[in-house]
Amino acid sequence: MLEKFTLIRGKAVPLRGEDIDTDRIIPARFMKALTFEGLGRYLFYDERFDEEGNPKPHPLNDPRYQGASILLVEAGFGSGSSREHAPQAIKRAGFRAIVGESFAEIFFGNATAIGLPCVTLAPEDLKALFQKVEEEPGLEVEVDLVAKEVRFAGHKAPLSLPEAAREALTQGLWDPIGELLEAGELLDAFDRKLPYPRRAE
Repeated sequence: MLEKFTLIRGKAVPLRGEDIDTDRIIPARFMKALTFEGLGRYLFYDERFDEEGNPKPHPLNDPRYQGASILLVEAGFGSGSSREHAPQAIKRAGFRAIVGESFAEIFFGNATAIGLPCVTLAPEDLKALFQKVEEEPGLEVEVDLVAKEVRFAGHKAPLSLPEAAREALTQGLWDPIGELLEAGELLDAFDRKLPYPRRAE
């Protein structure tokens, strides 16, 4: 049974910059592995570390935001190539939701398919959220997919999310491959109940 995403609560990390593309999210040289395991350590690697692997100033390296589970982004996040490694790296780095102004369509689809909600806020609400999180790094933020709002510091901001994606996430139907496998098992069970002669296996 897949996880149902209804309420995501946690600290947030603010990541400034519009049109952040997937090449920046996960550099191509880290996409050679056969699985997605361990991709989280390479999230924004070239922006977070120098050539010798020393940390550079970056929100994801800031100890005030360590343990954050919500990523705040601006417009056009996830643009560029359609690599599914990008949302995988974000999720495997410990993030459970992304809040932004807008998302590239393919990135949004890839994220939804792995259970990583991407919700949008009106520009003025997003600006207020960024500002509040930067002022209070330990601030708790709530992303409520049922009430369709983001809550922080006494504020309630209506969120936008395509209804099909919202239903899939809240009902635990976000993995299309998992759904197909589950449907296959149900069909096999139904087939075994039918009265006609079965072929030898």
